[in-house]
Amino acid sequence: MKNEIIRIEHVSFDYGDHRVLENINLTVYEEDFLGIIGPNGGGKSTLLKIILGLLNPTEGTISLFDKNPKEGRKYVGYVPQYTLVDRNFPINVEQVILSGRIGHTDFLRRYSGEDKKIADKAMKIMGIGDLSNIQIGKLSGGQLQRVLIARALATEPKLLLLDEPTSNIDVQAETDFYDFLHGLSEKMAIILVTHDTGAISSHVKTIGCINKTLHYHGEKNIPPKVFEKLYGCPIELIGHGIPHRVLKEHED
Repeated sequence: MKNEIIRIEHVSFDYGDHRVLENINLTVYEEDFLGIIGPNGGGKSTLLKIILGLLNPTEGTISLFDKNPKEGRKYVGYVPQYTLVDRNFPINVEQVILSGRIGHTDFLRRYSGEDKKIADKAMKIMGIGDLSNIQIGKLSGGQLQRVLIARALATEPKLLLLDEPTSNIDVQAETDFYDFLHGLSEKMAIILVTHDTGAISSHVKTIGCINKTLHYHGEKNIPPKVFEKLYGCPIELIGHGIPHRVLKEHED
C-alpha cells in the first residue's frame, strides 16, 4: 500500500469575513497525480498555500508527510503562478535554481559542489542549461516557467505543487510539459492547479473540482452536474481522456 503524504480533514479558510474554503477533505498518496480545476476565486491557490503552511486553516487539520505543514514542506517543490515572480530582480537563472537548495544547506554556508550538481541536473532535465547566466528579466514566459520548475526540482521533492504552470507557454510546449509531468509522477506525487479543464484530462490520474468546496472522487470522470455547479452553466460534453470540453450556450 502506498504511503499517505497529505491528509486534510474538515479544513475551512476565511479571508476576513469571507469564507474561501469550506469543509475540505482530501488524502494524497505517493505517486498520485492530481489535477485541481475550478473558477477564478474558487480557492485553488489558497488550498496550495495551506498545504505549504503559508496560510493556517480557520478550521480543521492538515498533515504533510506526517508533520505539520511548516515542517513537512521541506519535502515539497513549489512552482508559483508566473505573475508572482518579480522579473526585475537582479538574479540569473543558475542563482534562481540554486535557491531551491536553501532548505538543504546551512543559512550562512555557501552552496556546495553537490548543490551545484543538483541544480545543473535540474537545468538539464528542463532543457535550460544554456540559459544559466541569463538574467530572469530577459527570459520569455515559457523559459521562465521552465526555470521555476527546475528550481522546484532542485529541492529533490517527494511532492511537487504547481499553480497554473502552463499559463504562458504555447500549445506544443504545453503538451510536452504534461508528458514530462506524467513521467515525473512515477517518482513523486504531483498536484497541479489549472484553469484548463480539458487538456489535463489525458495526463493526470485523478481530478478534483474546487469552488469553495471540493468535489473529489479519486478518478478522472467528472459528472456534468459538478461542472454546472462550479461554472454556473450547463455542460454539453466533458470528454474522459479527451483534451477539450464543450459548453452549451448560456440560457437567459
